[in-house]
Amino acid sequence: MTPPLPGPPVDLRSDTVTRPDARMREAMARAEVGDDVLDGDPTMRALEERIAGLLSTEDALWVPSGSMGNLIALCVHLDRGDRFLAPDHAHILEHEVGTAAWLAGGMPRALPWTAGPGAVSPSDVTRAVARGGPYFALRDRLLCLENTHNAAGGTVTAPREHRALVDAAHAAGLLVHLDGARLWNAAVALGVPVAELAAGADSVQVCLSKGLGAPVGSVLAGGRAFVGEARRVRKMLGGGIRQGGVLAAAGLVALERVDRLAADHEHARLLAAGLADRGWRTAVPRTNIVVLPVDDPSHTVSVLAERGVRTVPTGTGVRMVTHHDVSRADVLRAVAAFPAPD
Repeated sequence: MTPPLPGPPVDLRSDTVTRPDARMREAMARAEVGDDVLDGDPTMRALEERIAGLLSTEDALWVPSGSMGNLIALCVHLDRGDRFLAPDHAHILEHEVGTAAWLAGGMPRALPWTAGPGAVSPSDVTRAVARGGPYFALRDRLLCLENTHNAAGGTVTAPREHRALVDAAHAAGLLVHLDGARLWNAAVALGVPVAELAAGADSVQVCLSKGLGAPVGSVLAGGRAFVGEARRVRKMLGGGIRQGGVLAAAGLVALERVDRLAADHEHARLLAAGLADRGWRTAVPRTNIVVLPVDDPSHTVSVLAERGVRTVPTGTGVRMVTHHDVSRADVLRAVAAFPAPD
């Protein structure tokens, strides 16, 4: 039996486990603040304007979480009973505790991955939209995209493919929401500005508390009218922020660290290559997520935890996510702790 790793566990459960460093904490402590619900918070507004500029949208709104950002977008875009489309196993379908149906009143339809892991084609979108039905038929209203696609192992959608999907959706009379929780990772992996990956979408959510390392927060962006209504829905959901500049200051520091996501991607490739050398079957990751197919994910997760490597089960495999609190040495330690495959 392989003994536990010396030292602290290597935490690969998610890139949400990162902790703010001294510089980020100092920025939070020094943040200029105001009541964001009553008359605005200057640091919060600076962050929202910065994100809107990066995404080339008219406006943006800070929200406590990516799940809330996605839910707000659904609430604004959908009337109750409207159907929305999304790639199979999208986060908005399977990992947001059913709020799309419960609170937004949307009827989900999962589209199969016909264009690669996590990917759908423009023709999939066109065929899926119901046309000319009777008044009691479902009304297709929205396409939800995800970049990177978490469950598919952090796969990316390039600008051309993204734009083709957006154009097909708009041609079919759909709005488009982009769940870009890890859109920063996609932009770094492809070497393109993040705005190219959001072009044409009617709304986009980007996360600051994953690879960028802020302790909390996402930003929902779109047109001014959309963001105005989104602010109202955020308040309805209990997301009105008072002295939010303390949190927004962490987000502003996080935005300075987008380029270092390349190191997380390199570490994910190192992890996958090390596991392959030990006999495991792994795909080369595009970003910072490695999914290892196993017969019994929960058992494998338990064995790894005993050996000092923290992971999570996902579908038919084990998911591991590299982040800025995991060094190259940590990755090598994690590889050494893996048992031999059956």
